[in-house]
Amino acid sequence: MPDANSARATAREAIALLTGAAGFTEHRPPPRPLPPDGPLGWAGYDAARERASARTGEEESVVYGTGVVGDRPCALLSFEFGFLGGSLGRNTGDRLAAAYELALTRRLPLLALVATGGSRMQEGMVALTQLQRVAAASTRLRAAGLPQIAVVRDPTTGGGWATVGAGADVVLALPGAQVGFAGSRVRPPDADPYAYSAEGQFAAGQVDAVVPADELAATVTQWLRALGPHEDPPAAPVPRALSAAGAEPTAGVGTGSTAGAGTGAGAGTKSTAGGGAVAPLPETGREAVARARDPRRPRAEAYLADYFAVRLPLHGDRSGATDPGLLCGLGLRADGQPVAYVAQCGTPTRPAGYRAAARTIRLADRLGVPVLTLVDTPGAANDAEAERAGAGAAIADTFAAIAAARVPVTTLVIGEGGSGGALALAAPDNTHVTVDSYFSVIAPELAAAILKRPPSETGATADQLRLRPQDLVELGFALSIVG
Repeated sequence: MPDANSARATAREAIALLTGAAGFTEHRPPPRPLPPDGPLGWAGYDAARERASARTGEEESVVYGTGVVGDRPCALLSFEFGFLGGSLGRNTGDRLAAAYELALTRRLPLLALVATGGSRMQEGMVALTQLQRVAAASTRLRAAGLPQIAVVRDPTTGGGWATVGAGADVVLALPGAQVGFAGSRVRPPDADPYAYSAEGQFAAGQVDAVVPADELAATVTQWLRALGPHEDPPAAPVPRALSAAGAEPTAGVGTGSTAGAGTGAGAGTKSTAGGGAVAPLPETGREAVARARDPRRPRAEAYLADYFAVRLPLHGDRSGATDPGLLCGLGLRADGQPVAYVAQCGTPTRPAGYRAAARTIRLADRLGVPVLTLVDTPGAANDAEAERAGAGAAIADTFAAIAAARVPVTTLVIGEGGSGGALALAAPDNTHVTVDSYFSVIAPELAAAILKRPPSETGATADQLRLRPQDLVELGFALSIVG
């Protein structure tokens, strides 16, 4: 079967690459004849359409219908680039709108295989306004809680990229594909071609993954399983804890409220509601901070690997930036249950990270998928570039996304909980902490400095801040301590 990117595979070849033997059932909207040479009376337009149809065997630049990818039914649309460059005209708009409506009425996810040069010049503004139709149809699908996946092929430019492509919930790209709003003939002559490639758009946080054609069917199948649609999501339980080496689960882990944890300096070991004694709790605030900063303790990657059978990353903030210190996506547990995740990796979180987090939380909320957040940061990035990139607004948006979420959001603090930069990802009334974590209004060193105390008093300041796991339970911030 042809590669979906080699020699610009046809619309039907691209569909067959994903549906395979499961097949595809084509739909067609009622015919709507155009006036001679189209709405503008563009000389030679009818002849160009006839040649395109004879060359491709298609009536228009989009084919749509229903099919099965892996084991998941979906509505599909696929662009035929050989038909006038996959351009959008009035009849293309009819087909796109019908594809979205098909997904809506049958409550199916929409899978778009995009390869287009943009709006059709021979139809002028009539063609351009099809983008508004697509945007409206996409909005209706989004409001119904139905997911949209785009696979951008070569090329995907112009209004097709800015609506069907970039407007999807998840954007996958084929390697080497030309992707960008500006097509090759309308860019500045000195433009860097990498910026208009699938790989460049991935680096800029506009594409979630670049997927080879031979892996595309399996990847799309996993995404369809994760995205749903879903009804009445269960809560996302806290991942079972890992040992200090991050290799094996610790025995006796529970997620209920702690029993016998104690709150004094000599609290000793922690007992969970569901098991026996596990790792000892820190006796002082200084010890709690040291344990949270210990490079040997488990990090987000270890927790996610332990919790999920499959992880599907969401990449970038869709505003031109990424934060490698924050992991977002949807995962499938061993029981097949999808859970969205947002995980800090122990570094200061940048504005792009908060924007990606808010995007992930809102997508999960719309699709009915529970959310798990892992908190581990000394705080929000505080350099000048972070301020220029809108740190305050990005943090505020993350607070708002969690506050507005209707699905269960569960938080596990696995390391440092540094001020508002950490709290932005914490679920009110559903936060748990590990024995290797702390949470504080401010780092104890900074608190001592603000209070004009000498460095020797940092430990005493940490004790006063009541930042240990057992303190956080007693203060009502955390529901439980996870071993």
